[in-house]
Amino acid sequence: MATKEIEPHLYSVSDYFFKNSQNDELFVIPEYQRGYSWEISQCDQLVDDVETFISEGAEDPYFFGTVILNVDSGEMNLIDGQQRTTTFYLLLKALEFIIGEKLQNFNEKDEDSEYLKVGLEGDLRNIQKIVYKTNDEGLFKIKRDPGILNDVVLIKNNSINEPELNKKIFSKIIRTLNCSDLNDLTKENKITKTNLSKIRFFRNFQYFYTRLVRYEEHSIHVFAQKFLDKCQLIVIRSWNIEQAIAMFNSLNSKGMPLSDADIISAAMYANISEDAERKEFNEKWGFIRETTKEGSELNKGKILDIDGVLMQYMYINRAETRAYMNNDTPNVTTPGVRKFYESDKGILMKNPLALCDNFKTIVNLWLLIKDYSIVKLLLKFNVNVKLYLVSYLFKFCRADKSGNFDGSAITEDLVTSIAIPLLKLFAILEMVDAGYSSTKFKTFLFKENIKLADPKTDINEIVRDFNNHITDKDNWQREDLERALLSYERNALVYLNEYLYARSHGKKFVLTDNVNIEHIMPASGKNIAVIRKDAGIPDRSEFLAVVNKLGNKIPLEENINKNVSNAWFKTKTQTSVKGKTGYKDSCYSIASSLVSYGDSWTVDDIRKATEKAKNRILDFILGKS
Repeated sequence: MATKEIEPHLYSVSDYFFKNSQNDELFVIPEYQRGYSWEISQCDQLVDDVETFISEGAEDPYFFGTVILNVDSGEMNLIDGQQRTTTFYLLLKALEFIIGEKLQNFNEKDEDSEYLKVGLEGDLRNIQKIVYKTNDEGLFKIKRDPGILNDVVLIKNNSINEPELNKKIFSKIIRTLNCSDLNDLTKENKITKTNLSKIRFFRNFQYFYTRLVRYEEHSIHVFAQKFLDKCQLIVIRSWNIEQAIAMFNSLNSKGMPLSDADIISAAMYANISEDAERKEFNEKWGFIRETTKEGSELNKGKILDIDGVLMQYMYINRAETRAYMNNDTPNVTTPGVRKFYESDKGILMKNPLALCDNFKTIVNLWLLIKDYSIVKLLLKFNVNVKLYLVSYLFKFCRADKSGNFDGSAITEDLVTSIAIPLLKLFAILEMVDAGYSSTKFKTFLFKENIKLADPKTDINEIVRDFNNHITDKDNWQREDLERALLSYERNALVYLNEYLYARSHGKKFVLTDNVNIEHIMPASGKNIAVIRKDAGIPDRSEFLAVVNKLGNKIPLEENINKNVSNAWFKTKTQTSVKGKTGYKDSCYSIASSLVSYGDSWTVDDIRKATEKAKNRILDFILGKS
């Protein structure tokens, strides 16, 4: 029997769902796939990409990458594309609810508004046909009997890495006709609002809804149309699982198409006619490539790759030329890297050696500052913080006429002077339920970046701008930030708490490469049942909510953490046994201070430590320290 050939197709997002659901075929997430892992930052970027595509008025479609499906007995196993497919469904549900609400409140004023209403009605029908896998007749039946949706399955999620509760939440979001019906999710699933907000399906859906609901009717119509009809994917259908996985491995290895860096470097090289200059260019570009390649010190530490070099210089150049300012208001739409370097007929690339020198300056700058503990701390926060740190420091170390790097002006004190205001703002971003693209972050930072890149602007003026923005009560209330800190369970602020504790106690702040997050009261291990009982919290979920609090987590060296992580508090803090490592051997201030704390660490101690951390961080952010 002949093996069926693979079928590659270029589909719009709309056709991806319609044409790959024919003959009642079903998307399936195989057992071995990871759980849904997209964060708000990735959803934020997705919407940004569509918005940029719309604003640029491009004629060519926007490309969302490749999806690989292994087709087996009517099931389309998502070998590659699980995360995007799931996220697209969540975005479509947000659009469905928003468009439906706007139609309910639509005010027909003239002929143009009538056309707009018809367009929105068409958008709603198209979206509902996708999310309910039906046609016009089916939509009519659903509106008469919403109970039909109980049998709708968009994605059969077999992943053993996805909790059943999460699958249930996704299914409920998809099968719900009205957004208000989702208000009962906590009651139906017997979970708190805090725990619901931690489930990525719900969190990302809510993010899409909150961001897009602000759109006017015309804007949401254009967004829906462009996303469905002008955004595209290459969909590869295979009827052989080994073949499908081989294609996945190939597409995710070094056999990928030319990158932006490849194309930009080729264009730069083409602008050189002299052999000596070509040799010089090859040496400079070779240094940039080698220093940022996979496995390099900068790349391995997720500090810098070649795309980051290109992106960071784009931000510097656009700030220096005020390219995105319209009077006093910044346009936060960012061009793609290639589009930026190819703009104005590639004027930047017409002087490739000078451009290479700027790239080299960025690379050398990171090589110089990467080991500063304050920089390591800053990089624990949102990745975009790098753009503004480099924009400020770049002006202190431009290459000379020979292209040689001079970083003599870069000191740890200089880096700290700009790191502190950035830390304050990005710490707030870590606390609040908003994306980087929020006007309180991206709009402010874009405008401020002009000052950051300007050699004439004094650091004190920049610090004042940050402090005024942060303490503006129209932006954030202390009470809201307090609540966020008391329920905070991630890790970035754990490192900030260590920094502030060390600073307030006159100790040197150190952040090593081998740092772990240590739970003072263990969150797992062979003694955990007894520890939960001693803590008076037998319920596992309630216990985890306590031990993941800010006050129960500290930075600790990896080797010490491995040795004591699941031990009793008295064992962790003992000093009598010299041959056994513990908190006494740590370079971290909080860990070493706990040696003299006492013999026990209770739930009450966690609450007290969390309260102290909360006040310490808020006083730092809001200007009391």
